[in-house]
Amino acid sequence: MAASTLPPWKTELIDLALTSNILTFGNFTLKSGRISPYFVNCGLFCRAKLIRAISSAYARTLDVYTKEHQDFDFDVLFGPAYKGIPLCATTAEKLAGIDEQRWGDVGYSFNRKEVKDHGEGGLMVGEGLKGKRVVVIDDVMTSGKAIREAIDIIDSQGGKLVGIIVALDREEKMPSKSEKEGKEDDGSERGSAIGEVRRETGVPVLAVLTLSDLIAGMEKMGRQEEVKAMQQYYKKYGAKD
Repeated sequence: MAASTLPPWKTELIDLALTSNILTFGNFTLKSGRISPYFVNCGLFCRAKLIRAISSAYARTLDVYTKEHQDFDFDVLFGPAYKGIPLCATTAEKLAGIDEQRWGDVGYSFNRKEVKDHGEGGLMVGEGLKGKRVVVIDDVMTSGKAIREAIDIIDSQGGKLVGIIVALDREEKMPSKSEKEGKEDDGSERGSAIGEVRRETGVPVLAVLTLSDLIAGMEKMGRQEEVKAMQQYYKKYGAKD
């Protein structure tokens, strides 16, 4: 795990997540069956000041990455239903707030869970994807299944995937065969879901926060018990990539 030097805005976001019970500590059983000492419930970014904070963080992450990588650019933010819907809209607005000349014409789009057969009809709402460079925006990535479904939608609409951004990278390796059988992890080195999707798609997969960031944030706050628990968890389940 690389050491993380937190900029002030990340420290503020982590503090807000803590005080709003979005970031909590304890024993949490994940879909993989692992017992995690921390949990981030991005669905709780559901009040005005909270959605403002997380969408501003998404926008800042995208803006900084674009400035650092001149070959990276996009036309549309695509938010998979349902959690991606508010994220794509609010992040597009925050990008315009950072630099309207640069980002004022960025569109947003999302899919319906069921195809509408009346009115304007169709699967999609918002900016059309045909011929557009598209960034998928979502809250988390576990197995990568939801992201792959989003990529299929983009392909079907004639768009081109150029990037993915999520709120949190747990820096955690994919479950082993033994874990899938309900047993303990076999201890082998493996990549993460984010790393796997990055390799499959060949596009950047960005994260607003990482486990390294959370550890650095807790260290700043003097929360050594939480730091130790997350470090131990990473030692057991940290991804090779």
